[in-house]
Amino acid sequence: MPPPADIVKVAIEWPGANAQLIEMDQKRPLSSIIREVCDGWSLSGSEQFALRYADGPQLYITEQSRGEIKNGTILRLAISPARAARQLLERIQSHGIDARLEALKELAKLSADPTFATEFINMEGIATLARLVESGTHFGEMLAFTLTAFLELMDHGIVSWDLISLSFIKQIAGYVNQPMVDVSILQRSLAILESMVLNSHSLYHRVAQEITVGQLIGHLQVSNQEIQTYAIALINALFLKAPEDRRQEMASTLAQKHLRSIILNHVIRGNRPIKAEMAHQLYVLQVLTFNLLEERMMTKMDPNDQAQRDIIFELRRIAFDGENDPTGTEKRKAMYTKDYKMLGFTNHVNPAMDFTQTPPGMLALDNMLYLAKVHQDTYIRIVLENSSREDKHECPFGRCAIELTRMLCEILQVGELPNEGCNDYHPMFFTHDRAWEEFFCVCIQLLNKTWKEMRATAEDFNKVMQVVREQITRALAMKPASIDQLKNKLRGLNYSEILRLRQSERMSQDDFQSPPIIELRERIQPEILELIKQQRLNRLCEGSCFRKLGNRRRQEKFWFCRLSLNHKVLHYGDLDESPQGEVPFELLSDKIPVSDIKSVVTGKDCPHMKEKSALKQNKEVLELAFSVLYDPDETLNFVAPNKYEYCIWTDGLCALLGREMVSDLTRSDLDTLISMEMKLRLLDLENITIPEAPPPVPKEPSSYNFTYNYS
Repeated sequence: MPPPADIVKVAIEWPGANAQLIEMDQKRPLSSIIREVCDGWSLSGSEQFALRYADGPQLYITEQSRGEIKNGTILRLAISPARAARQLLERIQSHGIDARLEALKELAKLSADPTFATEFINMEGIATLARLVESGTHFGEMLAFTLTAFLELMDHGIVSWDLISLSFIKQIAGYVNQPMVDVSILQRSLAILESMVLNSHSLYHRVAQEITVGQLIGHLQVSNQEIQTYAIALINALFLKAPEDRRQEMASTLAQKHLRSIILNHVIRGNRPIKAEMAHQLYVLQVLTFNLLEERMMTKMDPNDQAQRDIIFELRRIAFDGENDPTGTEKRKAMYTKDYKMLGFTNHVNPAMDFTQTPPGMLALDNMLYLAKVHQDTYIRIVLENSSREDKHECPFGRCAIELTRMLCEILQVGELPNEGCNDYHPMFFTHDRAWEEFFCVCIQLLNKTWKEMRATAEDFNKVMQVVREQITRALAMKPASIDQLKNKLRGLNYSEILRLRQSERMSQDDFQSPPIIELRERIQPEILELIKQQRLNRLCEGSCFRKLGNRRRQEKFWFCRLSLNHKVLHYGDLDESPQGEVPFELLSDKIPVSDIKSVVTGKDCPHMKEKSALKQNKEVLELAFSVLYDPDETLNFVAPNKYEYCIWTDGLCALLGREMVSDLTRSDLDTLISMEMKLRLLDLENITIPEAPPPVPKEPSSYNFTYNYS
């Protein structure tokens, strides 16, 4: 007979004594259980003791967290958080260097525990650590552990960052500005300054006064990628929190310090692979840089502003008057109207009106002027080439440039805040000081080329723009390393290739709609679904690594989960770092019988998403969250590393529970594999006739191997 649901069998250790094996009644108060354990070892003062996990993070167990204890867990009797905090506080203020170092080392470990952190902070522990830093008498390991403990304690959000003193900021900034400083101290100092900037508006101004951009850029030229990551993260934080009127000034300073070329040469083109956090910080920097365009994108042109009208006149002059006549030629108004029509403006009389819609506003005019001045031959060729075509086939340069600018802003999400967890940076944008404008110049040539290939007319304008959007997004997905590589990718994505790709992708949906083919699809589908199901379960048996959600993503902790080979048990456990390859079952200390799983929930229905709703969880994190609900009333919470792993695990868990797999990946795989199988079966058939009452079709072995290698 199975034990009651409220009884958990655990082992409890105490130094120098044999472990106690007890049945913990979860209905009893924790204090009475601790008293009973203390009595077993003849220990008095049970209120001075607490239980902690013996393995993993060794967190204290509280009434709120005791529900997470599983059968077979090894616990350890330890002094209570309050007593531990008091002792450590006394030891770090002692005069013995060795005793102080050991105390700080233990404090750095315990500070990650919220229960201990609360007790230590209530004893003015943070102020004590701040004074130790401000004194400037700590160096090396001692200082590194002090900064680690300080950062861990502050990350719990118990006290406000606004309480930090100016002398503390100056001391931390001093470690960053020193030419030679210990790596561990530099890492923690950069992380503390980043947290200050992100969590306090007033501290942003203080940090900005103490930290020079030149010093931060200097840290990007080292060989340690973690230091580079922390440095870019602090630059991003300063950029993100800067007032709008300061951002352009900061961007100019970074340009003068050659930030882009340093990142390109020392990070992107370095000899080390880009880690996930570095990729995220590069993506954030890319987004923040493009967001500098937002002001121009949302600025309407003033038709009465002569300086702005002169830009349009300059476009006309470059296209039609040439270099030898810089002042232009006096023409009648009717002649200017004709020129503006040839330039492709919608409003031929007053083209300034074309730039009154936002987006793209004045940003479109900026792009056009850059093309006309920097790539003058290309600009003149596009304009004159279209002015010599038949009216119905001319590609209106002005209208196209305006619509293309709007499209590029949408594709690159200009004006939107970075997404947490997104790593989608493009190396080519770090290869040129005017990457946005160069990108536009490549794309406007693509648009003109595609217009000709489609033999488009004015009525086809929207169709051409749809094709161009597809060409650009497909090329960006290939991650070209430079603008030249982008051009090569786009050459391979001409209109004919886009048609071929569309036809190939839609074949299973559009080309096979006759009743016999539909019937054949219905016959094949169960076999393919079974094949997909087996693939999903095989992937669950291989297992996946998941990141634990925390306040500071770079100091990540991981855990691993995998399904047993007989599909009866989920094994999981904590890891110190992301694993390389498969994790053996022996290293996974916890498990859940599949028979105990009640359901799988996703997104905002997940308990860990509901708990964090006050923190305004990022939409992307919400889309990657799922939870396993199992008996009695417990959960195992996941945040997948990417959309593919999310689909694999939710599909696999549904298949494990005998439920329908409904992810986008399953639908895509199903269409692809059915199309492959149908092509094989129809290869030698000219006509297919399905009898009114078809006999049962025996299950055939698949004609292909279903193998994925998503990396």
